Order: sequence, then structure tokens, then C-alpha cells
Amino acid sequence: MKVILRSDITNVGRQGEIKEVSPGFARNYLVPNNLAMEANAQNLKIWEREKIRLEKQRDEVINKAKDLASKLEAAQFVVKVKIGDNGKIFGSVTTANIAKIFEEQGFEVSKRDILLSDSIKETGDYEISVRLHPEVTAKINLNVSGEKEA
Repeated sequence: MKVILRSDITNVGRQGEIKEVSPGFARNYLVPNNLAMEANAQNLKIWEREKIRLEKQRDEVINKAKDLASKLEAAQFVVKVKIGDNGKIFGSVTTANIAKIFEEQGFEVSKRDILLSDSIKETGDYEISVRLHPEVTAKINLNVSGEKEA
């Protein structure tokens, strides 16, 4: 079944593309969730009118994401963790811990958007990527410092 995508869908396509998807996926997920509409002559005309409005909206979202990225990159983030006598961290620093640090400083970032290549199990400085939009990724400097266990 051919559909016009109304928004970006991972592993399917980008907004405005006409894609061939399985009929069940279209009927049960894409159309009911207003993510796509059937590609017929009438819907193509509707899409042409809607496209201009959505492009402006998309540009606004990207600009907001870029602004947030520049603010995140300028900020300093420090995670305090407990360390043992040998200087090793108890456990590791996770995306949930990092999201909490962002929230404490007034930034709303989902833990799913924080991209860690490996677990953080030692103190030091780390560069972390945060995906704010499919087209906008921020590079954050994170300082993991330890405090001795009493």
C-alpha cells in the first residue's frame, strides 16, 4: 500500500515521502496515529497544501533544537559519584543519571536521547552525544568526579 508520510518515521522514511508499506502496518499503525495517509489523488492535493505549513513547523523545531544544543554545549556538567579506596566507581554512570543532571540544570532531555558508546565506570572527562532531533546532535562535556565513601 502506498502512503504519504506526515512525519519522519524511523526505518520507514522522512516526512513527505511516498512509500510502499504493508497494508497492515498502514491500516493499524500509520493511519490511526496520523503518521501517514493513503497516497491517492485527493490526498496528494491535500498534502501539497499541508506541506508548506509543516515545513515551517519543522524549521521551528530544528531551530529550537539547535538553540538547545548550543546551550547544552556551553554548560558545564559534573556528576559526583562515590568511589572506593582504589579509586573505582561503585556501579557506573548511566543515561538516567546524566538525564537527572541535565534536569537539575533546567534542560529537558530524555535519557533515550543520550548516546553513550560505553559505560562510564571511571572518573574523568567524557564527551557525550545527545540527539535532540534526527538532524541535530549536541556534544556535551561531562566531568565525572569522585567523592570518597565514608
